[in-house]
Amino acid sequence: MKIYEELQQRGLIAQVTDEPEIRDLINNGGARFYIGYDPTADSLHVGHFMTLCLMKRLQMAGNTPIVLLGGGTGYIGDPSGRTDMRSMLTPETIQHNCDCFKKQMERFIEFGDGKAILANNADWLLKLNYIDLLREVGAHFSVNNMLRAECYKQRMERGLSFLEFNYMIMQAYDFLHLHETYQCNMQFGGDDQWSNMLAGTELIRKKTGDDAYALTITLLMNSEGKKMGKTAKGAVWLDPNKTTPFEFYQYWRNVDDSDVMKCIRLLTFVPLEQIEEMDHWADNRINEKKDILAYELTALIHGNEAADKAKEASRALFSGDGDDSNMPTTTLSDDEVPAEGIALIDLMMRCNMASSRSEIRRLIQQGGVQVNGEQASSFDQIITKSAIESGVKIRKGKKVFHKAIIG
Repeated sequence: MKIYEELQQRGLIAQVTDEPEIRDLINNGGARFYIGYDPTADSLHVGHFMTLCLMKRLQMAGNTPIVLLGGGTGYIGDPSGRTDMRSMLTPETIQHNCDCFKKQMERFIEFGDGKAILANNADWLLKLNYIDLLREVGAHFSVNNMLRAECYKQRMERGLSFLEFNYMIMQAYDFLHLHETYQCNMQFGGDDQWSNMLAGTELIRKKTGDDAYALTITLLMNSEGKKMGKTAKGAVWLDPNKTTPFEFYQYWRNVDDSDVMKCIRLLTFVPLEQIEEMDHWADNRINEKKDILAYELTALIHGNEAADKAKEASRALFSGDGDDSNMPTTTLSDDEVPAEGIALIDLMMRCNMASSRSEIRRLIQQGGVQVNGEQASSFDQIITKSAIESGVKIRKGKKVFHKAIIG
């Protein structure tokens, strides 16, 4: 099966501009495509993971990825999928975040001569002359059409800043610049980027007369729910210092039953033939499917050794054999715990086991928290210092485990 058809069978492709031409380019290794990443944090997260896997698939099939870091567009902020304006980042923060992205991407994509290209739109956007941009690029944009774009329509009621209104023009200019500099002929992105991507293809065609194409992929985090990629602690990060390999494994191990096969198709490199076979497994094998999903993705991000440890830790915790060597752990200093002990609610907040104190109170009241195997009695229950010195195991719900220890 050729790569374009595989992408279709995996359910990755949402919308395309010119399918016959796109199919031919991709299947014959002629796609020089870019995907952009605005550096809004110092780590990539699960929301970026699908596009990283897509780049890897296409590079393995002979196509050329162009990874675009948004060192310039990061100054503005993409309004797509937002109900409010993004926080303004300092130049130093933007550069630091770009450096972190680059380091993480190198685990997936091969860069170098004849391989993938790494670009940063700060190199050209920050040098733009405003009048030249208005004359050379702005003349090709219809304000009426822009306001009809979904990424702007959803912001009109609450207010759309002129700063954000320029984002579509900047993204379109990126495509034009990459086309002229690197012969980029295709842009990929999530299906919430469709309006911006169409603007780029049209700009290239109007300015140069060359062909340019756009293709969006199905998002795991859709506009209706954005249920995937989030935990009580916030986003699921690819940085092991933000989301440990065990937590990453457990996140995928705990996805809804109805989403498991979708995630295996979209995100893993499990052969389609094996996936088709798994589709016919009996319902009582759902946990086996979840283990395959969690292991494959943890190995992709953190390596096989970390995935093996995460899998074993998960098995040990749920089988009750007592091995907590790979359990997520928060190490407290001696002076962080008073001699008389610490309230359970404070300890759980210190361990980042919930996003708010009210959430912890609700969980405890509903009987959803255990301390060393016994149900918590109240949120102000005192955990003694000697208990923490030995290591306190806290279980939240059925699937979240954490250990606190003084070290």
